Amino acid sequence: MKQNNIVTGVLIGLTVLLLLIIGGLVYWNLSQRQELNEMVEQMTIEKEELQEEYEDLAIQFDGYQQMDIRNDSLQDLLSREQQRVQDLLEELRHTKASNARRIAELKQELATVRAVLQDYVRQIDSLNATNARLTEENLQLTQSNSALTHSNQQLTESNTALSETVSRASMLEITSCVTSTLNKNDHKTKIAGNIRKLQFDFTLGKNITCAPGMKELYVRVTDPSGKLMAEKAGNVFAFESGEIAYSMKQDIEYSGEAYNGVCYYTFKDDEELQTGFYKIDFFCDGNLIGSFPFQIRK
Repeated sequence: MKQNNIVTGVLIGLTVLLLLIIGGLVYWNLSQRQELNEMVEQMTIEKEELQEEYEDLAIQFDGYQQMDIRNDSLQDLLSREQQRVQDLLEELRHTKASNARRIAELKQELATVRAVLQDYVRQIDSLNATNARLTEENLQLTQSNSALTHSNQQLTESNTALSETVSRASMLEITSCVTSTLNKNDHKTKIAGNIRKLQFDFTLGKNITCAPGMKELYVRVTDPSGKLMAEKAGNVFAFESGEIAYSMKQDIEYSGEAYNGVCYYTFKDDEELQTGFYKIDFFCDGNLIGSFPFQIRK
């Protein structure tokens, strides 16, 4: 009888131990599953944000393709990179959120394409400036050949051109601008009917030749019909021997180093939101220092 009690006690002890082990395994499995679900949810959010960034970059390429680029080679390179963005965007859309390694690679690809686009934009600006300079030089040469007696006038024009060159060297430049569309709660949205605010994240490039200090940055936003948005009486600034209206104004303290800033445009309650290509222009010190197209889709 005593021996049976001992055996029964041992069996009960083993049963309890086995139940504890099984319970521990079940708890561990549930914890691992919850952690995995949280990781997948986070990767899903990162994938959606990365997809939005790719879509914004694709819109920028569309805008630049509509510009008059008088260089076939550069136009071909721009088209090639535009197709590359479309291919990467399509791949991202079909990549599972759980594929963290490929999403990280696509994020790096995005940074590379952005750098390439900035380089092409600089080349476009440089090409336009060179064409303008060559046109001016040809005009000056024609004038010199036709009338040597105008040497004093030519000398004055040369000094003016030199002053303009120095002025261009000290001119600020907006090197990049990313547009985000927000709803009434300041959350990002792609649904046109929910858009109530535009957010512009811009970068003012480094320029050690520009005098540091407080700068007045004027911003003009035009809708697809070319109409200036938020135009108010008296909101004007000096530009090219005249005055033009602006949408927004921002005072910044510039030190000569690269400056990252953000500005917003909020739609009025009765303001009609159009779909299509918009444009944002930045002005400072009486100069146009950056133009960027963006699109609002249906």
